[in-house]
Amino acid sequence: MDAREFAENWVKAWNAHDLDALLAHFTEDVVFTSPVAAQLTGTAVIRGKDALRAYWSEGLRRIPDLRFEVVGVYSGVDTVVINYRNQKGGLVSEVLHFDGPLVREGHGTYLGDDTNPAGAKD
Repeated sequence: MDAREFAENWVKAWNAHDLDALLAHFTEDVVFTSPVAAQLTGTAVIRGKDALRAYWSEGLRRIPDLRFEVVGVYSGVDTVVINYRNQKGGLVSEVLHFDGPLVREGHGTYLGDDTNPAGAKD
């Protein structure tokens, strides 16, 4: 898996708000954690592709101008970290652990301790 190519596909899908293209990169039993998930769904741990779709759908509903710009891509053993700037200019990193070609675990991480890091409207 080429980390840079994955990140290009990832950001293209996000910026198009194309959840089908985005979710195609994740296993059915994916686990994803994020402080934004806690704000939008009441839990910081999202389990399964259907739950991830529901979380991201709600995020896009609440943040219709959501847009990302990749700042850096880092690769490790079965891991890719995508550092990006969101529509509010905030720096975010997604830490993605792979099982073969698909993401089995992901973590949204935010710079600093903002109470509303993604700019979601409560």
